[in-house]
Amino acid sequence: KEDRQISYIELYSEVEKMAAALREAGVKQSDRVAGFLPNIPEAVVAMLGAASLGAVWSSSSPDFGIKGVLDRFRQIEPKVLFAADGYQYNGKRINSLDKLKEILTELPSVEKVVVVPFESENPDLSGINNGVLYGEFLPAEAPPLEFAQLPFDHPLYIMYSSGTTGLPKSIVHGAGGTLLQHMKELRLHGDVSDRETVFYFTTCGWMMWNWLVSNLALGATIVLYDGSPFHPDPSAMWQMAEEFGITVFGTSAKFIAACQGFGLVPKDRHNLSLIKTILSTGSPLVEESYDYVYTSIKEDVQLSSITGGTDIISSFAGGNATLPVYRGEIQCRALGMKVESFDDSGKPLINQKGELVCTRAFPSMPVNFWNDPDGSKFHNAYFSDYPGIWTHGDYILINDHGGVIVFGRSDATLNPAGVRIGTAEIYRVVEAFPEIEDSLAVGQQWEGDERVILFVKMNEGEQFGEELKKKLMDAIRSGCSPRHVPA
Repeated sequence: KEDRQISYIELYSEVEKMAAALREAGVKQSDRVAGFLPNIPEAVVAMLGAASLGAVWSSSSPDFGIKGVLDRFRQIEPKVLFAADGYQYNGKRINSLDKLKEILTELPSVEKVVVVPFESENPDLSGINNGVLYGEFLPAEAPPLEFAQLPFDHPLYIMYSSGTTGLPKSIVHGAGGTLLQHMKELRLHGDVSDRETVFYFTTCGWMMWNWLVSNLALGATIVLYDGSPFHPDPSAMWQMAEEFGITVFGTSAKFIAACQGFGLVPKDRHNLSLIKTILSTGSPLVEESYDYVYTSIKEDVQLSSITGGTDIISSFAGGNATLPVYRGEIQCRALGMKVESFDDSGKPLINQKGELVCTRAFPSMPVNFWNDPDGSKFHNAYFSDYPGIWTHGDYILINDHGGVIVFGRSDATLNPAGVRIGTAEIYRVVEAFPEIEDSLAVGQQWEGDERVILFVKMNEGEQFGEELKKKLMDAIRSGCSPRHVPA
């Protein structure tokens, strides 16, 4: 698709129209507005329009299966749903309308469906009740934009993080804490200003999308990309960085390892002189990847591995432009985050692996979990191991000069490519197969990332073969997402 450029004044005008349209559709404070969208400007406009009214935004990537979407959106009962008619991946066009229709049959709360024509100019909306095209939903003119004046912790986002049992946790993040935390990380840790062009490879279903959009609060230019990072060739992202003059390039440890595996030497093929920072998250960045970045991508760059999570919509540890970069280490713990490594008895450790904890409250702690009136789910998720102390579920080491090394999950939650998924989501699909008596999904550290391994126990008289394997993988892919599929 052709590139689109949107100025700040154009964005403001679109958000103004979006706010008016949502208000006309009956959206008010605390109503939920959901996005089932690729990473496109309309997603940003819809989110900002909803936020201006005090509504709560929640989004999912269109590559999620029907069950994965419903496990999330059924919990929060959105009033308005934004969707695209399709998306592209690896050069293939994928229609989303049939999936959307099935989703809507299980979401009776939705009163308006706004469809973005992404794959065709005039998609067929027959069979979509209360459906309207994006351009028809927005008015030609709108009154001046007014922002609802609300408490500091008024809900802004609902994010999702899966555990080992049950539905994904619906995590409510407040407007004030999210913005304050992001401004700290972007301006102080990332040295982002209105002169920067910031890119992060993400979907609308990952917290890095919310983090990327927050760069707008600093006046920076953000780059949105949707699709495979290696299409039409493995150098696609580096070519894009050169063309758009990207100064802050955000990606994952898996992407860096893949570039190394392809044998790419981006510094020899592309002018990357404007890149000052490369950010990596999703999984620990191995030492060899540090070597690769500095020998094959750019010598004079700040390589900032960062770690945090959907649960806090931010980071526990990250970069610092005033500190050296040590091979295999995150530079420092984040400002205002009292992060420690605890042993089993709750004593802090230095130069030893322990449990990642945060011993003081911080701005972007979740307001609560959705549908958790007594707070018991929230408490059990983070505060049951060490009373009154946030326990995140990662193993870390803090060394004597303040560097941080992350070893991966300490609980049974899987974390492929940095997206936290629960074994329960996989089990719900596998249990539908009559041939299988029982199953076990585990995460395995593999080439600097984590991959999903699935063990199955067959019922008596049943045999496991390639045909069943393909059916299982297809069902997990369509019922959950591609990231859930076992290796």
